[in-house]
Amino acid sequence: MRTINLLSAMGICVAPGFISGCSEAKSDKNEAAPNIIFILADDLGYGDLGCYGNNDILTPNIDKLAEKGTRFTQAYAGSAVSSPSRCALMTGKNTGNTTIRDNFAAAGGIEGLKNGNTIRRMHLLPTDTTLASVLGGAGYRSCIVNKWHLDGFNPEATPLNRGFDEFYGWLVSTPYSNDPYYYPYYRFHNDSLIHIEENADGRHVRHNNDISTEEAIQFIRRNNNPFFLYLAYDSPHEPYVIDDTTWYDDKDWDPNTKRYASLITHMDEAIGRLIDEVDKLGIRDNTIIIFTSDNGAAVQAPLETLKSNGILRGQKALLYEGGIRVPFIVNQPGKVPSQSLDNQIFFPDMLPTLAALVDAETPKKLNGINVLPLFYGNEADTDNRMLYWEFPGKQYAARKGDWKVVSVKKGTPLELYNLKDDITESRNLADVYPEIVAEFQREMEIMRTPSPNWPLPEE
Repeated sequence: MRTINLLSAMGICVAPGFISGCSEAKSDKNEAAPNIIFILADDLGYGDLGCYGNNDILTPNIDKLAEKGTRFTQAYAGSAVSSPSRCALMTGKNTGNTTIRDNFAAAGGIEGLKNGNTIRRMHLLPTDTTLASVLGGAGYRSCIVNKWHLDGFNPEATPLNRGFDEFYGWLVSTPYSNDPYYYPYYRFHNDSLIHIEENADGRHVRHNNDISTEEAIQFIRRNNNPFFLYLAYDSPHEPYVIDDTTWYDDKDWDPNTKRYASLITHMDEAIGRLIDEVDKLGIRDNTIIIFTSDNGAAVQAPLETLKSNGILRGQKALLYEGGIRVPFIVNQPGKVPSQSLDNQIFFPDMLPTLAALVDAETPKKLNGINVLPLFYGNEADTDNRMLYWEFPGKQYAARKGDWKVVSVKKGTPLELYNLKDDITESRNLADVYPEIVAEFQREMEIMRTPSPNWPLPEE
């Protein structure tokens, strides 16, 4: 029977459950500090873009970023749902160590309502070091536009309280700040709630994609160098609300499918306007643009019609590949080469990577590593480590090399897949290689720490 050693030397600094930011790759201090634009779609599937194989949805601007930049084929979100995924992105930690590990907290957090039901949500803490605070320490002015989703029901956990200099968007703790979805009347401008008068009385005039893009453009105009713009669109999160579906009116699709595809294409056109503005300002060559999604497409999406998650198994809220593998594109003219990479990267890598890019001090005890060399055409060993995800007490997954283990139902044993041979996760090999499963289990135990907000029975 074949054996592997999952605990072999990784070539990176390791502590129990953590990987410290110990990579030495840095940007050239003699170069001008690069601007950073990080664009995050919401519930966009791995297969929703033309550059990832979609033949139906029009995404020419994002496709051009991929064509002239680096496209990752094995990039992973921080989780299979929004809040923990964004928390992993902001803090450099996996969901076994983040403050937020699921959209809803099992204990702790703050109590509130969702659709009339009482739930608990956890929020990012003042003690959490965020990507914005790290970049701010290197002299960057940071702005988040649109969706934060790390405040829970705590109105004192806004982006402005967690490292960002500017904020334009909506908060969970102020539910009417994004109501109605996609055509909001209220909008946060930093600490103030303003009115989008065109959308008063329920009118559909200014779509969220357009509002967010204009806010992003205004920020860029005010802050040419250096800046960090985190543009977190709502599209294509359900409910699928957009009045203009002209791109697909000739398609024999149901209205839901047309609206879903239109949300994506409308967002793509908005991104095109943003890039045009960066070009006009003459800062394109010194601006790195990253595009990705917070998790896979949702069950409400036209998964079969549009192949939103490609051939991947599962969808949002499941730790199969369809829930966590996401498109990931990096573009900077003249510096980021045109290439497709199958290196394994995930959201916790972004904090140490962007810290290295701007020569900022990297916090200790991170689960992510610096993958900056990959952005600029160099090599980095990213596949010889464990990537880890959990919904505490419910779902667990880990990947190392070609192997992945996953359990998506409480109390069920880990399934084992060789993703190189079986990307669809169709052949469970746990009974064939029990020693591999056992080694995964041993290593997964040190990849997490207890949380008072998601206590497990043994804790």
